Amino acid sequence: MTARPPLRQAAAGTIIAILAALVLAADQLAKHFALENLPYQEPVHVIGDFLIFYLTRNPGAAFSLGEEVTWIFTIALAAVAITIVWLAATRVKSRLWAVGLGLLLGGVLGNLTDRLLREPGFAIGHVVDFINTPWMMPAIYNVADIFIVSMMIGVALLVLVGLRLDGTREQRAATTTEETAGEDSDVATPGAIEPDADSTTDAAASDSPKD
Repeated sequence: MTARPPLRQAAAGTIIAILAALVLAADQLAKHFALENLPYQEPVHVIGDFLIFYLTRNPGAAFSLGEEVTWIFTIALAAVAITIVWLAATRVKSRLWAVGLGLLLGGVLGNLTDRLLREPGFAIGHVVDFINTPWMMPAIYNVADIFIVSMMIGVALLVLVGLRLDGTREQRAATTTEETAGEDSDVATPGAIEPDADSTTDAAASDSPKD
């Protein structure tokens, strides 16, 4: 089966842009719905304790860490977004990398939008969180967080399997096999019989002229 050729740079960039826009839209629409319909910091049990909506605003990171340095998280999100855009424009040709980075970028932009545009002000805005699954984790999160965490795991898996940004794979296994074959060729073939010293002496004696 012939492997599919890598994407063109423009096609990979288009995939990343479309997926990022879809995730950003889904995240912001979900947050709008939460702000318009959910009571603030009051649990709404959707499916018992399996899924709870709990609207809150988070000035920090996960578990409300870093509440006094919100601007640092804004810079960090912006740096990640810029890096992904740069990779999309210059390096990415793999379909899997395009999908993973596109979804990750959408999640990053979702929370970055909150940091930039929501209260209390530009670059220090609080992220809207409203999803709570206590059976899985104690944190309250949002749609953007889901894509950020899941795609970070996806990116780690792509690195582990050796898939490069351009769609090629690392040739570690092939190189190891070739080196092993080269070493085996240098070893004497098993079963080869070296001439016996006594038989060689007898043969020489029989060939000598007799008196």
